[in-house]
Formats: sequence, C-alpha cells, structure tokens
Amino acid sequence: MLNRTLLLDRRKKLIEPYLFIIPALLFLFLLMFFPISQVLRYSLMDNVITNPDPQFVGLAHYKEVFFDAIFRSSVLHTLFFAFFSVLFHLLLGMLFANLLNADINPSLRAVLRVIFIFPWLFTPAIIAIIWRLILDPLGIVNYILASIGAISGVVEWLSNEKTALFVLTFINIWNGYPFYMVSLLAGLQGVPQQQYEAALIDGANGRQRFLFITIPHLMPIILSLGILDFIWSMQVFPLIWMTTGGGPGHATEVMATYTYKLTFLQFEFSKASASAMVILLLSMLMSIFYVRQQRIR
Repeated sequence: MLNRTLLLDRRKKLIEPYLFIIPALLFLFLLMFFPISQVLRYSLMDNVITNPDPQFVGLAHYKEVFFDAIFRSSVLHTLFFAFFSVLFHLLLGMLFANLLNADINPSLRAVLRVIFIFPWLFTPAIIAIIWRLILDPLGIVNYILASIGAISGVVEWLSNEKTALFVLTFINIWNGYPFYMVSLLAGLQGVPQQQYEAALIDGANGRQRFLFITIPHLMPIILSLGILDFIWSMQVFPLIWMTTGGGPGHATEVMATYTYKLTFLQFEFSKASASAMVILLLSMLMSIFYVRQQRIR
C-alpha cells in the first residue's frame, strides 16, 4: 500500500508541471497552429472561401506565385530592404552606443540620449505621416535641397520608381537604429574595463581595442539583433502600405504588400495563402538559425 502511494505521488509530481502549461498550449494552438494549418490548407485548394466544395490542386498555387514576376520582384525588394536596414541599424546603433558610452559631460550625454532615441518613440502610422509631409514635393527636404542648389526642380521622392525604395529603406533605418543603440549600449557597459586597461598598457590603439575586445564581447548581441531585425524587416507592412502602397507601379512592392493585395484587393485567397506560407517558411528558417545561435551562446 505504501509503495502504491509513493508511486502515485511520483506520477503526480511528473504530471503536475504539464497541467500548468496546458492552458498556454491551448491558446498557442488556437492563435497560431490552427490559423497556420488553415492557411496551409487554403494554399493547396482552389476557390476557397467562395466555393463550398473547393478542389485540391496541390502545389499549383505555389507554382503560380513563383512564376509571377511581381512576386519575384517583391522578394528582391524585401531582401534589399531587410539587408540594408539591418546593416545600417547596426552601424548607426554601434556608433551612437559608443558615443553615449564615452567619457563625455553627463548633461550632454543625457541630451544626446534623448535625441538619439527620439525616432523610436513613434508608431509606424505616425512615422509614415511625418515622412510623407517631410518628403512632399513642397516639403522641407525639397526646399532645403533647392536652396543649396542640390536639386533644380521638384523631386517626387515617394512617387519616383528610382528613389522610392531607397527612401523607404532610409525611413526604416531612421526608425529602427535606437533599438540597436540601447541593446549595444547595455552590452558595452558590461565589458570589463580591466581588459581595455591591459590592452592600453600593451600598446593597443583604439581600433585594435574595438576590434579585439569590444566586438568579441558584443558578437552574441549583434548576431541576435541582426537575425531578429532581418525577420522583422522581411515582414514590414504598415510603413510601406501607408507611404507608397507598394508603388509607384510595383517599385516598392514587398512580400507583405503583395500578399495583402492578393487577399483584400484581388480576393485570390488560395494564391495569397501560398504567398503567406512562403513568408512563413523564410521567417521560420531565420528563426531556426536564431535558436541555434542562442544555444551555441
């Protein structure tokens, strides 16, 4: 009888932790796995939503998406947008983090901290409105450039196929670098000062101390930030939709706006589901890389 009681207690202790996570697993299933499974099912069927008896077509919609020239250009635009956003987020974040970590006047540091973090305070909708006003043909950017002779006429920054994607990437860089700055500043403040002092005694210059002390200590943070930022930049939607809508033409079309238009403007739900699954797959690949990097760390 005693052995049976001990066995039951042991089983209870083994089962008890799982009982606490069951509600969370249910929410995860309802909010994530079920919608994903539905989108996957839609991508393999034809005439979903509108047809009560949709037909199974396999990978036909994926083939249609991959052979769509607009989708291929949206992939290139997304990769361009994500790559240069991550690159300049890192460069600016590192620059400003080192400046705030330097031995400068505390009052000046406080002022700079507010100025540098300022772009991070706004929502995507507000950012889109602000920059549409700034970049308006009669806005302040054209006025300043014209006054110094940099341009001879009005420039349609967001309506020009040659400049629109570069401008949107710049806006995203402006908005996102403070996240890097704050994270890297926290990392810099955790680097042991004794290592800098020892390197200084050994004759290392500033560049050598940065490359062989600062960067190795910050590398785990840099990798984590870069992977997460790349995933977020691949999924960007509000900024682009509220500034150019993917235009002019398809000059700023990214995968998110392409999928949105298929769904809510063209009502091609099956094709849109296939496009959404491609975005999900790319994000999952980056997420797997991120998790592996965290385990190594």
